[in-house]
Amino acid sequence: MTITKDIRYIGVNDHQVDLFEGQYVVPSGMSYNSYAIMDEKVAIFDTVDRNFTAQWLDNIRTVLDGRKPDYLIIQHMEPDHSANIANFLKEYPDTTVVSSAKAFTMMGNFFGADCAPNRLVVGEGSTLCLGAHTLTFVTAPMVHWPEVIVTYDALDKVLFSADGFGKFGALDVEQDWDDEARRYYIGIVGKYGPQVQALLKKAAGLEISKICPLHGPVLTENLGHYLNLYNLWSSYQPEEEGVVVAYTSVYGNTKAAAELLAKSLSDAGCSKVVVYDLARCDMAQAVADAFRYSKLVLATTTYNADIFPFMKEFIHHLTERSFQNRTVAFVENGTWAPTAAKCMAKMLEGSKNLTFANTTVKILSALSDNSKAQIAALAEELSK
Repeated sequence: MTITKDIRYIGVNDHQVDLFEGQYVVPSGMSYNSYAIMDEKVAIFDTVDRNFTAQWLDNIRTVLDGRKPDYLIIQHMEPDHSANIANFLKEYPDTTVVSSAKAFTMMGNFFGADCAPNRLVVGEGSTLCLGAHTLTFVTAPMVHWPEVIVTYDALDKVLFSADGFGKFGALDVEQDWDDEARRYYIGIVGKYGPQVQALLKKAAGLEISKICPLHGPVLTENLGHYLNLYNLWSSYQPEEEGVVVAYTSVYGNTKAAAELLAKSLSDAGCSKVVVYDLARCDMAQAVADAFRYSKLVLATTTYNADIFPFMKEFIHHLTERSFQNRTVAFVENGTWAPTAAKCMAKMLEGSKNLTFANTTVKILSALSDNSKAQIAALAEELSK
């Protein structure tokens, strides 16, 4: 793939992976992106997952067409991007490895202290001239590891964004960018909103025509759309008005309450209502939608004087990623001593700028006229 006259795509698609990072379902696979700049000097950006060594090295040989690489730039040391550093240097031992000081420390941990004997340590504002192309390095600590750098090519106005602006899915599968990028961002980077905000401020001073991430497609059009989404996600603001109803149910009664609430919300005029059975859904998708929409209803049973495990896991995912700036409501169920609402509220105590609904629905085992009336009241409150 030719990105510009001098920049080539040399990455790979992975349709073998079922769980990315051991937890995220990726039915459309993953891409591990790598790039080459062909100038007076040749620079290779990042490596790929260890399962694709041969294919990646073949891609490099094809692009180089007999030339030797001068630089291997490592922006991020996570193994899906760094696993082939040693293999690359076996084939091209004279190459200078370019990375941050923290990355070289990690490199030693992964590959031994003698890895990368030819090295160039770069930091904020460091530059590297390849000929016509001058690269400027920008530090991006905790987006989403501490060693990360991103790179700006002034000639073609290309930002090599490391894991920023990435998404789930291989490049040979057509799918909506927003949904899979949101699930990727919230799941993997979501905890580090302030650090992403800092990087966006740095990027605002650059003229960018293309974004080359380490996962997902090269972004070439309507860049404002992607930048706006990243600004919303990293500042923990809702993308749109809507209600997520997330529930767990043992014998079907809490499920019935969640479904009745969803119908009541739709009848009351809520244009977007999304319902998740947390025991059966893709948890990462439910978490992503909780950040996408403005309101969240948590409905669960009392379980061992606490809450049902899948609900506890869900709320933990939210709080770990700094869930904030939303309206939250509770639906609790219990046969003799309902405590679920109190337990859920306690889990959210440290979350910022949450508005809690005035109506809490209490179910005693099964829906009754009283609990149905509470559901109607909650639907009316949330639909305003």
